[in-house]
Amino acid sequence: MTTSYYPTKRRSLSRPRDGRVIGGVCAGLARRFGITPTTMRVIAIASCLLPGPQVLAYVALWVIMPEDD
Repeated sequence: MTTSYYPTKRRSLSRPRDGRVIGGVCAGLARRFGITPTTMRVIAIASCLLPGPQVLAYVALWVIMPEDD
């Protein structure tokens, strides 16, 4: 089953079971904002070059975001 990353309506924030690389956080955020998971992963990696708690934010989202049913 293929998941569309270009939703016609705004979906809730959750981690998909398919299309995930580590925890599904980037795939879930990409689906929520209507962009490709690859673009979201590039944004996440690029943000790690900036000072701040990006890794902690990723781990927090991994714990907080529910998994798709």
